[in-house]
Amino acid sequence: MKIPKYQQVQDDLRHQIISGKFENGDKFYTEAELTKLYGVSSITVIRAVNELVKDGYLVRQQGKGTFVSRSRKGKLVEFSDIEIFPLEDDNVEVLTCEKGNDPRILEKLELGKNAHYYKIIRVRSTDNKPYLYHQSYIPARYIKDPDAALSHFQSIYQRFKLDFNLHMSEEFYSETNEVIFPTPAEVANHLNMTDDEPSILQIRTTKRTGTGEVLEYIETYKHWKFFKFEIVANKH
Repeated sequence: MKIPKYQQVQDDLRHQIISGKFENGDKFYTEAELTKLYGVSSITVIRAVNELVKDGYLVRQQGKGTFVSRSRKGKLVEFSDIEIFPLEDDNVEVLTCEKGNDPRILEKLELGKNAHYYKIIRVRSTDNKPYLYHQSYIPARYIKDPDAALSHFQSIYQRFKLDFNLHMSEEFYSETNEVIFPTPAEVANHLNMTDDEPSILQIRTTKRTGTGEVLEYIETYKHWKFFKFEIVANKH
């Protein structure tokens, strides 16, 4: 799938803003600077900038130019999953990558009944102890090489970045966490758990900023021994 030029420019500029290259209130690139920087037409540049203005990343001031929005501050409340072990010991094994069209998943991905997705199952371990069982559902259009070796999908977010210039960690997502008991037998088997142990089911849906297109629906089971979270309020 070919990504429109304006969208490529828009994604790259948004990444620059989020990564901290600009401070809130800084003057942004001019149209001439952007056409030269990306080697595209002024129409492409204007559309990319318009999308960033619409999403609240940029503001226009008549007679002065375009500026990075001051209103895009950090979240008032941040919820973060804390890893309680050294990440350097992390290992990911991809078990399957299969095409599907289950109506339940199509609904989660906001796809039509004749559409397809790829279900990628991965198990994450640390120090040879499995602690995460991922079931990721990705619209077929975002799996560029479905017949690649399974190891190709160890990092799905890396695939989005390399194949489509999408930085998933910067896209909008919603996530729920709930205790599941009993843990489904297949999941418990892969996480080396007994039948009487609970797990934490994390459900996340990631959508593309601006368009609202669902990029990923994922159901993750986490071993209860590895679950810890932090809430930070009024972060400045």
